[in-house]
Amino acid sequence: MAELNGVPVDLGVLQSLALTNYGHFTSMRVEDGRVRGLGLHLERLARDCRALFDVELDVERVREFARRAAPESEAGIVRITVFDPALDLRHIGADAHPQVLVTTRPAAALPLAPLRVRSVVYTRDMPEVKSVGLFGSLRHRRAAQRAGFDDALFVDEESRVSEGGTWNVGFVRDGQVIWPEAEYLTGTTMELLRQAHEHTTEPVRRDDLPGFDAAFATNVAIGVRAISQIDEVTFPETHDVIAALAKKYAQLPGDLL
Repeated sequence: MAELNGVPVDLGVLQSLALTNYGHFTSMRVEDGRVRGLGLHLERLARDCRALFDVELDVERVREFARRAAPESEAGIVRITVFDPALDLRHIGADAHPQVLVTTRPAAALPLAPLRVRSVVYTRDMPEVKSVGLFGSLRHRRAAQRAGFDDALFVDEESRVSEGGTWNVGFVRDGQVIWPEAEYLTGTTMELLRQAHEHTTEPVRRDDLPGFDAAFATNVAIGVRAISQIDEVTFPETHDVIAALAKKYAQLPGDLL
């Protein structure tokens, strides 16, 4: 389903989003009406709206729209996209009046099979913003899949690991969780895991990968997902720390939408 400001969306509005492609979003996994890290999602929407549109977002109104669309019992992914249909390529600098598009899709059953990823030198525009501009990420994902991998892992010009196309990456060494120090979007799942489990942050370069015991990916759709291969470096498909992270994340009660 798709609703704009709480009513069925008009095709012309979606055409505007497709042609201009300027906006931001968040995706939430809703289970029995609850969302893990709901406050983090709403805070990010408000922050990104200020960054892209220079206006304040009414997050309680957004929450109401999301609640209307969320599945009542089964798990689903609710995506909230904030954009202004009146802005186009010629008038992108006009004062903005952002609108709220809510779409839903079924949620995959967890856990998912481990990922095999290929590293690529790439940094997203404004990596701290969850923007709708996914061309670069999807281009590298497509190239990785065409080469036999599942996805792409981004590294910067100094070979520092940052993030996946739509997920954060973490590592395990000597029983400790290590998050990379780089420019990336801090996902809500990543932030919740930081709050729930002891960790450290340090630069992780491509040449450092053989020194880690395990690797994993996180986002709301996949939860905590093992990474079994990065380029030619292999990791175990199961690890006690990753299992503990997944258990802690699954046990988070979530907030009522």
